[in-house]
Amino acid sequence: MNQFVPPFRGLMMLAILLISVHFLSAQSQKPQKPNIIVFLVDDMGWQDTSVPFWTRVTDLNKKYHTPNMERLAREGMKFTNAYAMPVCTPTRVSLMTGVNAAHHRVTHWTSPNQNTNTDYADTTLNFVDWNINGFSPVANVPHTFYGTALPAILSGNGYYTVHSGKAHFGSAGTPGSNPVNVGFQVNIAGNEIGHPASYLGKNNYDKVVNGKSNRNAVPGLEKYHGTDVFLSDAITTEALKALEKPVSEKNPFFLYLAHYAVHVPLDADKRFTDKYLKAGLDSTEAKYAALIEGMDKSLGDVLKFLDDKKLADNTVIIFMSDNGGLSTTPARGGKAWTHNLPLKAGKGSVYEGGIREPMLVRWPGVVKPQTVAEQYVIVEDFFPTILDIAGIKNPGLVQQIDGKSFLPVLKNPALIDNERELVWHHPNRWIPSEGPNIHFSSAFRKGDWKLIYDYRKSKLELYNLKNDIGELNDVAAANPERVKQLAGLFTAQLKKWDAQLPVFKKTGKQVAWPDEIASK
Repeated sequence: MNQFVPPFRGLMMLAILLISVHFLSAQSQKPQKPNIIVFLVDDMGWQDTSVPFWTRVTDLNKKYHTPNMERLAREGMKFTNAYAMPVCTPTRVSLMTGVNAAHHRVTHWTSPNQNTNTDYADTTLNFVDWNINGFSPVANVPHTFYGTALPAILSGNGYYTVHSGKAHFGSAGTPGSNPVNVGFQVNIAGNEIGHPASYLGKNNYDKVVNGKSNRNAVPGLEKYHGTDVFLSDAITTEALKALEKPVSEKNPFFLYLAHYAVHVPLDADKRFTDKYLKAGLDSTEAKYAALIEGMDKSLGDVLKFLDDKKLADNTVIIFMSDNGGLSTTPARGGKAWTHNLPLKAGKGSVYEGGIREPMLVRWPGVVKPQTVAEQYVIVEDFFPTILDIAGIKNPGLVQQIDGKSFLPVLKNPALIDNERELVWHHPNRWIPSEGPNIHFSSAFRKGDWKLIYDYRKSKLELYNLKNDIGELNDVAAANPERVKQLAGLFTAQLKKWDAQLPVFKKTGKQVAWPDEIASK
């Protein structure tokens, strides 16, 4: 016998069914969080690419072959005023925490060995007591900056987090030396080292002397030992393998693919070296150009993976370098401090050649293809930007971030904020030899104006970057009021962050603040 269902109950059941169908449909149509890839290159200069980041194609652009960077530029946005720190670890800590180097006090590159100051001896200034052990995700580790790391936040919000390549967040024996402790669910080839002993698989990515492994042997790539697989390829292949898991499970991923290239040693990548030798480059520069092209091949492999897996439309790629291009000799061929022209100097310097970077962003549907952003941005901006991209609000940080999200610029490249203030702080001595502001220098930018402070000379320099990108004409003497204004802002920011200043050996007195120099 059929059971009688009252009309009102039938209507109620129908309404519940329709609501359920609508809810399930909405859930199935809800867009997945975008995948995020940070493709970070080591020591790559602003001109180390066939993509022009200046207003014209230069001879250096013609020297290099980076077709996949060209593709990324065609399909995304080029940032012509993107900045990092003068050396590597400060940039990496700023990216992971959103904090400026003057604030987190990891102002120089960290040694693989714990409690080791990497400053070289100086005859004029004593060293500051900087955080020589780098970043720590755990509190109360001596000489570290404690903070909440970007991958830990992303992992806690549904992202599958993968690290592949160079970490160099902290010294051996500290929590920050292991990317897993920093929040990566997968770590490939990353630890405390800052460069590889070798790029060659046949050398096991090592440089054995008298049967002893090198301190900078790359870990975790044993399957490639004794092979012809170049290091840049090995870390890329393993990174893409690691992404199979989140892709198959339809979970968003964060890939931090941090190349050891193009840091020395300049091992020859035989796939590419000959073409550069035939083009007339010396052997050193041919190997450097080959490292660049091998890095670009890695980018191409990543793009192909996204295409093959049909992930490109929902994946953000951010391409960046950690500091300016190396320009010392004999590590580089040719004349020192010419490898980043028209930019002045190179790695280690607060002149543009040491801090301005090639930056590209692709995000289909959000970033318009073939666009150019002239807004100046800095590496600590990556942290809030990536959180915005991931839709993460109130992440619960232990640190106060200094970065500013450039998500609005990605949506509208015409946006310009000339009131923004940028700071570079390097109260350290990088190498034994001298060079253009590669030691004990800091800098400040607001709008087109840039102020540089040379601590040893107690001197301020002023440049207008719009008119003088090469920083060839110091106009401080002709603009004393501008110098005072910028020096006042610079000093206020350094004091707010409790930034460290060096002390003169002869007098035992701290160097003057920028505004004190400007008032003399």
